[in-house]
Amino acid sequence: MSQEITIIGAGFAALTAIKEIRKKNKETSITLIAPKAEFIYLPSLIWIPSEKRTADDLRIDINSFFKRNDVTFFAGTVTAIKDGGRTVITDNGEVTNTALLIASGGRFIKKLPGIEHAITICEGIDAAEKMRDKIKSMDGGTIALGFGGNPKEPSAMRGGPMFELLFGLDTQLRQEKRRDKFKLIFFTPAKKPGARLGESAVKGILSEIKKRNISTHLGHKMKSFVHNEASHNYTITTEGDEFNSDLIIFMPGMTGPSFAANTEMPLSPGGLIQSNMHCQVEGFEHVYVAGDAGSFPGPDWKPKQAHMADLQAVAAINNMLDGLNDKPATHTFKYELACIIDSNNKGTLAFRNEKRTLVIPPCRLLHYAKQAFEWMYLRDYRK
Repeated sequence: MSQEITIIGAGFAALTAIKEIRKKNKETSITLIAPKAEFIYLPSLIWIPSEKRTADDLRIDINSFFKRNDVTFFAGTVTAIKDGGRTVITDNGEVTNTALLIASGGRFIKKLPGIEHAITICEGIDAAEKMRDKIKSMDGGTIALGFGGNPKEPSAMRGGPMFELLFGLDTQLRQEKRRDKFKLIFFTPAKKPGARLGESAVKGILSEIKKRNISTHLGHKMKSFVHNEASHNYTITTEGDEFNSDLIIFMPGMTGPSFAANTEMPLSPGGLIQSNMHCQVEGFEHVYVAGDAGSFPGPDWKPKQAHMADLQAVAAINNMLDGLNDKPATHTFKYELACIIDSNNKGTLAFRNEKRTLVIPPCRLLHYAKQAFEWMYLRDYRK
């Protein structure tokens, strides 16, 4: 019987899944569903505000990658999944399969009153360019940067990019010789920002914030962002205090994809698709999830980042191919938090697995290492 594998999404997990399938099987039919045949390298969005990167540097046309790997691209936005995972419904028609990988990513929670006044850079290139243009137009003022979480899914947050934007913006303004005209504020409901990176990382982050003369508002739940029409600025209100800012850069917590509620699949309390350590959606034959769309068992510090999406995709595909050959799922993935927190001229390495935690203080070599990794990761897609 011919095998028809469908992949939802065109991000890290989805493209890694394609490469893993083709390593093991050259004949299986692969269909990928996404709105566009393009890959956005999200980790480098932090360099758009300082113009170290442009949109064209990070927006990769993946049609040639699909052609080399014999992938059928189906342009559409998924709205539901039915028939136990065998039929994917989109705004452009239906796609059937014998096995399904959900690698669509999650979505940001936009319930906070006034959140439309904030820029969320990980929403994509447009948001990063909006931040760039706004900062270029400012002669001075207050810029507040912060992140929230999903209280029902502690792992579904992205703090790392906000630390990079915070320190990178400070570096950028100093290089432009106008840091003295700006007040930078960092805010988050977390009492210990960066706790998932380990205690040494928390101390290092707080020390760097103090060293750079950045104000903080920590440990209070967010209540609202209010636009003040008379003064043309915003009031950020928390359960502990309130403060004003001329620009808000904010990363909300994450939840599952919009179609998750239209699937009958088990969802976590935080709204993500529930998975086991084999990346299987239990109760659904030949249905797997990898990356930000899924909720996985594991330690309380488990990260949501591209590196984890890649590891989960490899496990998911190996179990999928085994399952299609009537073999049990045996492949799992390791939890590994690995990131370079970049500040536009230096980088700090934070690494954590179940055995150890490592933090290497800021140095220029790590800044260049992050750029080198970007080049290496993208070269296969740029061919």
